[in-house]
Amino acid sequence: MTPLETLANWASETTPANIPAVQDRCARLRLLDTLGLIAAAADHPAGRSLAAWANANSGAGASVLITGSSASPAVAALVHGSLAHARDFDDTFAETVVHPGSTVIAATLAAAERANTNFDGITTAIVVGYEIAGRLGAVAGRGFHARGFHATSIVGPIAAAGAAGRILGLDGSRMADALGLSTSMSSGLLAFLADGGWSKWLHTGWSAHGGIIAAEMASHAFRGPHHALDHPYGLYGAFLGAPETNLNVLKDGLGENWIGATAQAKSFPCAHVIQPYIDAVLALREEGRLKADDVKSLHCVMAPWALPIVGVPRATKIAPRNDLEAIASLPFMVAAALCDGRVDLATLHPETIGRADILSLATRIECEGDETLGSGFDGRMNVELRDGRRTSRAVALSNSSEERIVAKFRANTAHLRPDACSKLERALLNDAPSGQAIMQLAIAAMTGPRFRSCPTTRL
Repeated sequence: MTPLETLANWASETTPANIPAVQDRCARLRLLDTLGLIAAAADHPAGRSLAAWANANSGAGASVLITGSSASPAVAALVHGSLAHARDFDDTFAETVVHPGSTVIAATLAAAERANTNFDGITTAIVVGYEIAGRLGAVAGRGFHARGFHATSIVGPIAAAGAAGRILGLDGSRMADALGLSTSMSSGLLAFLADGGWSKWLHTGWSAHGGIIAAEMASHAFRGPHHALDHPYGLYGAFLGAPETNLNVLKDGLGENWIGATAQAKSFPCAHVIQPYIDAVLALREEGRLKADDVKSLHCVMAPWALPIVGVPRATKIAPRNDLEAIASLPFMVAAALCDGRVDLATLHPETIGRADILSLATRIECEGDETLGSGFDGRMNVELRDGRRTSRAVALSNSSEERIVAKFRANTAHLRPDACSKLERALLNDAPSGQAIMQLAIAAMTGPRFRSCPTTRL
């Protein structure tokens, strides 16, 4: 049996009875989080562009949440997957910087609406998709990023195919076809780093789209390559130049050790590696130990792999030209946190990105690499004040509690109809709505006379 077939058999045979209760709860929260992210990005220019594209590609079988119109599941998944990542507010695997939710949830919702899947089937598909994303990413570590690829869009189509294939009830052989086909849909360059192009956000939507297409093709007996992971020209051979990669992580402890559960929800709309530093400056600010005007210099020490993402080139990190560059700028985000006492969706507004006080402080914030730091998001923050005092603090990624995720959803949907949003929240957290019921509740929240501009509520 090939590594891909092992993964496919597990995905097709996993049932709700095989999944720990804590994983079911995680799936509920991930649904809630992702629907909130879709709502938060709907009024962004990229969201309006996606809505226009969806209207020009109407179809049947699924719904586009921000318009309430019908589309094919693949089109709906592309729109929702792109929107969920458009504020860079979606969850992440810390060791691989892969964003599973925007892809897996988008594909699951689209497939489940057409099939009107019951809630157990939906949560099972989500767990399967997250596990595939987590294990595929763990094989590569940060190798995809090192070669200029967006890791999420390399593993995303395969995770989406697993989730959609589970909804479609594919057996092991057909699931292997779907996973194999989806590897040829893996793509995504880091070229957006040069000028803030929106391709980064399209990557997650394209992954969800590709996963659904692969699963649908497999359901009609279109064959896929079952050696797509271990062949010299397979996923790792082609994208990493490493066909001899150890693939044992794909099967070791499968169904017992839930790697997919390690994905962390974000607290702030920016690159995940920045989040611990924001937490640190906010804590110092609330303790009364740090004010923006008092800072002479602030050094953020991190693992060297993170520097190209959030620290360089310095010119655009201290003065981002658009929201995508701000999202990936540690100096800007830390400066905004210290100046305003918060980082939220309002931080990404053009007037905030251009504020003189934030940009002035950003010039006094520097990023440094430290080879002794590992592959996670841990680091240090060293501060020197104008009066000569110095302070240093270790930083680490904190786990997101259920309360924080719920508060995030409420903030992201604060501009929508409150009664409809409350119904959606209660259904996802406490009830067992079908695929069609979830979409009907979400459409009721996201369309109508109370839908207005994006929220500025503090999380």
